[in-house]
Amino acid sequence: MDAVFKALAHPTRRGLLDELFGRDGQTLSALEGRLPMTRFGAMKHLRVLEEANLVTTRRRGREKLHFLNPVPIRLIHDRWVSKYAAPWAATLTGIKRELEEPTMEAVDVQHKVPLSPEPDGDGAMAVFEIYIKTTPERLWEAITDPKLRARYSFGVETHSDWTAGSSYEASVPGVIEIAAGENLEVDPPRRLVQSFNARWSDEVKAAGTSRVTWEITPVGDSCQLTVIHDRLSANANPELYGGWPMILSGLKTLLETGESLTTPGSLMYAQAGDATA
Repeated sequence: MDAVFKALAHPTRRGLLDELFGRDGQTLSALEGRLPMTRFGAMKHLRVLEEANLVTTRRRGREKLHFLNPVPIRLIHDRWVSKYAAPWAATLTGIKRELEEPTMEAVDVQHKVPLSPEPDGDGAMAVFEIYIKTTPERLWEAITDPKLRARYSFGVETHSDWTAGSSYEASVPGVIEIAAGENLEVDPPRRLVQSFNARWSDEVKAAGTSRVTWEITPVGDSCQLTVIHDRLSANANPELYGGWPMILSGLKTLLETGESLTTPGSLMYAQAGDATA
């Protein structure tokens, strides 16, 4: 996490993150044109942000697109803001916001994640990336095993036979249905592509079908996990994709320490599920 704090310490790099927060998936030329710096300067600062995993990139033809990755910020929150401190912090920042910006609309920061237009014009997308010290096989198991999945995904179990073309269902048994869809591509332990139909409220049901891609890449004794949630509408409900940073933070904690996160969001459905057991 030292790299994250180092990256955030410079105002220019914070400015680049703000630019990507406002419009994700920008090229180097676009970012350079919005900030008072040379192309070399922008490249230098972006490199620091990439090394801290605060920015991730994807190729589109000859272009290199830059995406804000909020997962390291979530990891810092989960590491240093305990379940006891979180309500106090939320209250105090809320008071500050109310006093300083009385006209500001309420924003659920847990779900405030930027969306980027997809290169093919087929909706919008959000990209999340995290490094976990584990094997591809263990990571695949954590994604596909219902009981392990529940430990870092709000208590939600995901059941399927995990073959291409098969269906899956995600729920807290006896409490709430979360999602359902089809396993479009299944390539263990490297890649899983799924259609995604949210079920937890009428509002998210109306959003229709989007897509979630899990990509696992071995890196030394660790794995790079990239989650891409795409085929979203440009004005998609943030609840559809905003929980990924907390889920991935919980996954990393589970595989590296064997422990489950105890943040209020992580326990949201888990406690309800325990009550019905």
